[in-house]
Amino acid sequence: MRDVAARAGVSAMTVSRVLKDERVSATTRERVLAAVRELGYRRNEVARTLRLGRPSGMIGLVVTNLGNPFYSRLALGAESVAEEYGLRLVLGNTASQVQRERELVEDLISRRVDGVIVVPAGAAHPHLSPATLGGTPVVFASQPPSEIEADAVLVDDFGGAREATAQVLSEGHRSVGFLGNPPGLFTAAERFRGYWAAHEEAGLTPHEEWVRRGPHDISTAEAAAMELLDGEDAPTALFCSNNRITLGAYRAVWRLGASTALAGFDDFEMADMLQVPVTVVSYDAEEVGRRAARLLLDRIEQGPDASAGSARRTVVPTSVVRYGA
Repeated sequence: MRDVAARAGVSAMTVSRVLKDERVSATTRERVLAAVRELGYRRNEVARTLRLGRPSGMIGLVVTNLGNPFYSRLALGAESVAEEYGLRLVLGNTASQVQRERELVEDLISRRVDGVIVVPAGAAHPHLSPATLGGTPVVFASQPPSEIEADAVLVDDFGGAREATAQVLSEGHRSVGFLGNPPGLFTAAERFRGYWAAHEEAGLTPHEEWVRRGPHDISTAEAAAMELLDGEDAPTALFCSNNRITLGAYRAVWRLGASTALAGFDDFEMADMLQVPVTVVSYDAEEVGRRAARLLLDRIEQGPDASAGSARRTVVPTSVVRYGA
């Protein structure tokens, strides 16, 4: 600002008045704005809000895997609500690493974001409590908080998995395998619980040898599916705990030329174009982001007492969609 003042031949206070659109003569205003354009001056909004003691006008969103379309859609939902309130969304990706999550959240707090939405990477979350973060409000998405109290937006993981598995069983399949993330992940555990419950309700017990609870991406899911399907006693259908694992399973089915039916959590583009029947658990991922942002903004508006009151939890419903013959 001092450089702009020197270029325009005015005081720094006059520059400030011009940028605030306060009353200044037309001639002086034009000289100041010309200097601003020549020097490429941009007001430092973060420094300004810190100096004035005002909120930063930013909220953070920390997710585990931006390569998964679920998280990009969640971000779009959160951003749409933030924009309604004139706020900016700052996005970070942890690659499912807890240490990276700690660093990202600490960095966001140091930049004075007004609040944070987190899809947590680990199973324990004391480092994400509002008390640990200096009172900054936190909302969990996709997974509930553990060891702390905080608001959360979840998907009906158990109900969706149970309904999709029941659909496959109703079509006559009695050997349904399971491909899912490691059991330490909340969503994976709930979806496996739904898969198992559907079997129990049908009077069946899943074969342990048809269960793989380790795949976490397309390539590991493909390898696990190849192992399950390339044998004499192969399951006739597979339930997959997310869209990336479903795609990996489909690659294995395609490579083997098998007729295995597929069911999976998360809808995905071109699911209707696969050459095998596929049943998917569908839900509005953007709604997860919208609800999380609304909960966060409500906490922000409460001010210093944002962490007061009982933690709230909301669940986004699911539906089952059948593609193919």
